[in-house]
Amino acid sequence: MDRQQLIDRIYECSFAPEHWPEVLAELSTMADARGGGLLVTNQGIQNWTASSGLYEDVAAYVDEGWITRSPRNPRLFASRHAGFMTEHDLYTDAELALEPHYNDFSRRRGLGWSVRTALPMPTGDMIAIIIERNHVRGPVESIVVQQLDELRPHLARSALVSARLQLERARAAAETLALMGLPALLLDDRGKVIAANRLIEALGSQIHWRTQDRVSLTDSNADAMLRQAFATLDRSESAPARSFAVRATGTDATKVAHVIPIRGEARDIFVRCSCVLVMTPVTLPQAPAVELVQALFDLTPAEARVARSLTAGGTLDEIAAAGDVSRNTVRTQLRGALEKTGCRRQSELVALLGGITLRHAPPEE
Repeated sequence: MDRQQLIDRIYECSFAPEHWPEVLAELSTMADARGGGLLVTNQGIQNWTASSGLYEDVAAYVDEGWITRSPRNPRLFASRHAGFMTEHDLYTDAELALEPHYNDFSRRRGLGWSVRTALPMPTGDMIAIIIERNHVRGPVESIVVQQLDELRPHLARSALVSARLQLERARAAAETLALMGLPALLLDDRGKVIAANRLIEALGSQIHWRTQDRVSLTDSNADAMLRQAFATLDRSESAPARSFAVRATGTDATKVAHVIPIRGEARDIFVRCSCVLVMTPVTLPQAPAVELVQALFDLTPAEARVARSLTAGGTLDEIAAAGDVSRNTVRTQLRGALEKTGCRRQSELVALLGGITLRHAPPEE
């Protein structure tokens, strides 16, 4: 691939991030290296991709936690150097000989000579593009660094455009939910707000904006469930959606909060939209349909019937008799409904469900 073809491929990555491994492989060929990696970092790895030749090494680098133990990337970021840097730009020979990252990781895997650059992102993250050579090949020459430096502006622009496009898509998604009457915001893996619509910004008495674009709920019980939902998202790609009550505060009525995971291709390399938080308004006292209760709170059919029957004025004994089950079974189903709705007591559950009817936000003047 000639230089202009490579530049064209770099810009293709703005709209198709799945092509980054191919670009990293081409950069590695230029440097006579094993492969290349791209890591999005902010006090830890947020996301990464790599060419096939370096994929297993980058995976081990991330899994073994070297990002927090090695001073290599912090030195790179602190340098603010608008170009590629080698080991000898970041370390003295004496430091390099004692650096655990090289002795215990890179050289153990046959690596040890690299060239890298840092690119700041509009999300506040940093991107590190790393090209790794086999150790027997020797340090990266200055002519190779110069060639990579000539491509760096294109790499930076492509990454910046991709990140901005993903931010705009996130904002568009949030505003689409607003048109449906749903207050919503999109968050990344750390619980940092990427985009919020005007409806959720208006819920000042129920949701608070904190430092570093994070949010909390005024209802302490609901806030604890929100943190649990975030933690589940961090641990599992198959985490379920979570729904729970957010009690009325001030002029804002009771809401149902839904934490909905974002899967697969919706998770970009540069802007990690991890989940959507939707606050469903509720109003008009009445016993809601079983199907609505089940859908809002991810209840089992039995839990939904118990919750709905209590709201309609039934007792546990009456519900047990109607369902031909024991009172203990109904109590178990009630505990499940309380946990999933974020209520502590039966009376709170009745009060919550007694006010549920979905409504659309009033049109703007």
